[in-house]
Amino acid sequence: MKITIVSVGKLKEKYLKQGIAEYMKRLSAYATVNIMEVPDEKAPENMSKAEEEEVKRKEGQRILSHLNQDTFVITLEIEGKMLTSEQLAAKLDGLATYGKSKIAFVIGGSLGLSEEVTKRSDLALSFSKMTFPHQLMRMILLEQVYRAYRINKGQPYHK
Repeated sequence: MKITIVSVGKLKEKYLKQGIAEYMKRLSAYATVNIMEVPDEKAPENMSKAEEEEVKRKEGQRILSHLNQDTFVITLEIEGKMLTSEQLAAKLDGLATYGKSKIAFVIGGSLGLSEEVTKRSDLALSFSKMTFPHQLMRMILLEQVYRAYRINKGQPYHK
C-alpha cells in the first residue's frame, strides 16, 4: 500500500521530527509512506471571514495538486467520523482488499480545509473534538496508522 500524508506547513520542532522519523521507520515494514508538505499561506493576525476563506482556498489548491484521481482521500476534520484504532485498522484493510492501494491523509492548516478539499474527501476522519496543532497531528496520525497495521497483522500493540 502507498500512503501519502499531505500536510500544510513546515515541521520545525526537533522532537516532532524525531517522533515522525521513528514511526516512518516502523511503518516501512508495512507500507510505503511519504509526507508532502505544502506551504501555508501567510496571513495577518486579524482576518475577515473572506480573507480566511481565501487562505483556505490557496492552501486547498496546493493540497489538491498532490491528490491523484485514483487515490482514496481521508481528510482529518474535527467534525469527521470518529473511529477506534480497530475500526481504522479494518478500514485500511478493507481498502487494500478492494483494490484501493493509494491512500492520502490530508491535514489542513490552522484555519482548516477548504470546501474544495472536503468535497474531494472520501472519508472525513476525526481524532477528537479537540483541536491539535497540525504538526503534532502528523505524529499522532502516523502512530495510529502504524497501530492499524500491527492490529491487521495480529501483532502485539500497546493498548
